[in-house]
Amino acid sequence: MPRFSATNTKRNSELALLLVAMVLVAAYSATVEANMLDTVTLDFWVPAAVLSAVYLALHLVVRFLAPYADPVLLPAVALLNGLGVGFLRRLDLAEVAPAERIDFPIFAGTGGRQLAWTLASLILAAGLLIVIRDHRSVSRYAYTLGLAGLVLMMIPAVLPARFSEVNNAKLWIKVGGFSIQPGEFAKLALLVFFAYYLVRKREVLSLASRRFLGIDFPRGRDLGPVVVVWLFSLMVLIFQKDLGTSLLYFGMFVVTLYIATERASWMIIGLLLFFGGAFLAYFLGSAVGGPFANFYQRAEIWLDPFGDPYNSGFQLVQGLLGLGTGGLFGTGPGGGQPTQVPEVHNDFIFAGMGEEIGLFGLSALLVIYLLIVERGLRAGLAVRDSFGKLMAGGLAFTIALQVFVIVGGISGLIPLTGLTTPFMSAGGSSLMANWLLVAMLLRISHAARSPVTGAAPARAPGTPPAQLHGAPTEVIRP
Repeated sequence: MPRFSATNTKRNSELALLLVAMVLVAAYSATVEANMLDTVTLDFWVPAAVLSAVYLALHLVVRFLAPYADPVLLPAVALLNGLGVGFLRRLDLAEVAPAERIDFPIFAGTGGRQLAWTLASLILAAGLLIVIRDHRSVSRYAYTLGLAGLVLMMIPAVLPARFSEVNNAKLWIKVGGFSIQPGEFAKLALLVFFAYYLVRKREVLSLASRRFLGIDFPRGRDLGPVVVVWLFSLMVLIFQKDLGTSLLYFGMFVVTLYIATERASWMIIGLLLFFGGAFLAYFLGSAVGGPFANFYQRAEIWLDPFGDPYNSGFQLVQGLLGLGTGGLFGTGPGGGQPTQVPEVHNDFIFAGMGEEIGLFGLSALLVIYLLIVERGLRAGLAVRDSFGKLMAGGLAFTIALQVFVIVGGISGLIPLTGLTTPFMSAGGSSLMANWLLVAMLLRISHAARSPVTGAAPARAPGTPPAQLHGAPTEVIRP
């Protein structure tokens, strides 16, 4: 076990990485203005400066309340969030007449709103670090959070379509000009419940019934929880008409179950159940339509997007053409035409950025996401309690699954799902929920990296070893 001291908390490294991230965001903003305005105004640095100020405030909270937290998580997420804000402002400029772009306000449009949502998200993340000083305390409210997660997830399903439906998916609560996506917060509450439940039931779920092809499969009586969550995810697909959310909930449970039991058979069972449910939904959608029609249409677009490139397949086709136009190096920030892609600020932001930063730029973004996931998994491996291990593993997987589903959808690998790109897509619900996720990872990594306290004193030479229930024991020090 590595030893940590007050001088080895890596907070200065975190601060330096934050500054580097904000320099990159400022350089991105300057390049956008150079390509779109043919000049660089004196205000290009303002969004990066505002972001730097709020990130610095969160850094100070981490420095004092979680000094041993992973120093890479905050800068990596800050870079993604900052680039997302910069790209959304680039889309705002594209919607303005060229002669008026130079006078477009810094805090207006979608980019300005995303900047405000970032401030709110960081306040929530700081609040979580202030309120939750020990991640294990969350487990006391596991059943309450599980019930809250179910309620949050089902509210849009029972509301009339005019209050909940956007793009044929019932995921929202819309009141006047305000809208929120409660499912983004439900995933965090349900993950706490999953981790708590599996810690308590791990021994039972680890029991094997029979061995097939070298893999130990569980007993039939232990399949109940997986089947229940599978049916629950199918209900999401039926009533909310959203494949991405259904996949996310079921995937979170199966992965935390695999982490808890270390049995690959659970992953195999989970994949078979999910693909079986997806095939059933596709078959029913083609035969009877109804609640499965949306999924059937998405699957048909995925199978042949160029079959109707000007209507149903228009979004995916434009995204693929944008990625192809970008090539290896892209057209440069502000030099492409990402507005040709519908919903580019939301579902297809990765495709829009890909046109301008190219394959190499997208690969760099994927590496940053991979780094965040790796750091989350590392925190799970190092933390000393089972609940923290499952929480960190589940949180890291949640980010990984969202990125896989988004990138797979825009590249034609899997059907489009409608999930947002973490930290980059426009929208307050997703951004706030994902920053809360990062705050919890910071709290868990702090516990994992903190020095062990209360170590037993060294035994004086010549004294007998301690006795534990009559058995001689001795602490071996490295």
